Amino acid sequence: MSVEADQLSTMINHAVAPAFMLNGAAAMVAVLVNRISGVTERIRNLREIHESDVARAPLKKGIGELRPRERLLNSALHLAVLSGIGVTLLLLFGFVVAFLGYRHEPGAAVLFVAALCFLAGVARPIPAGHPAVAR
Repeated sequence: MSVEADQLSTMINHAVAPAFMLNGAAAMVAVLVNRISGVTERIRNLREIHESDVARAPLKKGIGELRPRERLLNSALHLAVLSGIGVTLLLLFGFVVAFLGYRHEPGAAVLFVAALCFLAGVARPIPAGHPAVAR
């Protein structure tokens, strides 16, 4: 099997869209990590409230409201990371297959659709009655 420059050149051209998608997934991961950090810090601050602090003790009930939000953000983070992994595999697969002289389009299309599905799962709408958006 010989490596054809035209096929590798085509693969490089086809790698532009997945590279942008990988950038989008990385940005989504950064936003989600920032949100999770904020929720976790809020939970930590609420746990530090002493029971003797009568004025602030009722605020500890907010921990129960923050837990579903934290779980939802965590599952969104997992989907965003899976999307990034899928795009990375797509790029690796495309270049290896093109280097071996085979067509990369069929497998690349399947991996791209899978990565898009994971990323779309991050942006799914949350029902109004969900505990994470109760406030």
